[in-house]
Amino acid sequence: MITQPLVSVICLCYNHERFLADALDSVLTQTYPNIEIIVVDDCSTDGSITIINAYLAKYPQIRFISTGKNIGNCAAFNTGLNASSGDFIIDFATDDVLLPERITQQVEAFKKVDESYGVVYSDAEYITDTSEHLYFHSQKYKPAPDGDVFAEVLRRYFICPPTMLIRRAVFEDLGGYDAMLAYEDFDFWIRSARKYKYHYLDKITTQRRVHDKSLSRGLYKAGDKMLASTVIVCRKAADLVQNEMEKKALAQRLKYEARHAYLTGNFKEAADLLAILETISGLPVSYRLISSLNKRKVNLSFLRKLYHLLRY
Repeated sequence: MITQPLVSVICLCYNHERFLADALDSVLTQTYPNIEIIVVDDCSTDGSITIINAYLAKYPQIRFISTGKNIGNCAAFNTGLNASSGDFIIDFATDDVLLPERITQQVEAFKKVDESYGVVYSDAEYITDTSEHLYFHSQKYKPAPDGDVFAEVLRRYFICPPTMLIRRAVFEDLGGYDAMLAYEDFDFWIRSARKYKYHYLDKITTQRRVHDKSLSRGLYKAGDKMLASTVIVCRKAADLVQNEMEKKALAQRLKYEARHAYLTGNFKEAADLLAILETISGLPVSYRLISSLNKRKVNLSFLRKLYHLLRY
């Protein structure tokens, strides 16, 4: 009998009391036979630990790690990664849900590609905090590229993060997540896609929950720590681009991020992003105007609010 490769599911919990049981049940009911389950709690202040302890008593195969103090998502994941031994890794936030065939389907997809592929990602269903359907990822973010995706991850958002199954070798090569950042996705995509190909599996494998405390809900608010991390990642990306196509892709991203930073009153981050843009491609006339307004801290946040009101 051929042993299937070990898949480590690193379940990251921080105040996920309302969703934790659904999340853990979705891992325990996977059809894939060779799974390592590691629950990392980043010092939750709600009832999450009580639920975790109940699962540990019932399912002794679950391993548990407490960070002892709140260290943030990236460092908490690295703690779980260092304790894991799987050939493949899933970074699983315990407010999301894995569909039963998820791991089976993605491991099979990996078997169809060569070692140059480091990540398999897929479609996902977005759900509310009460598990009601919102939309599918593929309805909003398409097309989904396959192969060398470096320029595309520079240019735009298209990967649903919780759908990724990742070769352990990729994390070992990168040294895990950058623990200094407030979020991991963009940095991981940039650094991994520079060296490894991505394969898209056209299946819905995951339910991603959208709720008031989702990490992404804090994006582009005044004083946004995630935006400061975006600046750091864009600097890394500027060092990694190798040709004009990639420079244009990064310039497109920088324009987008700089606009939103300026229109949300994050003037320092807007200045930093515009400085990177100037180095990469120079500032177009419209962005010279934004730069001038940004230096004077002219508040035009109403324009962004008006745009979202009209569009949504």
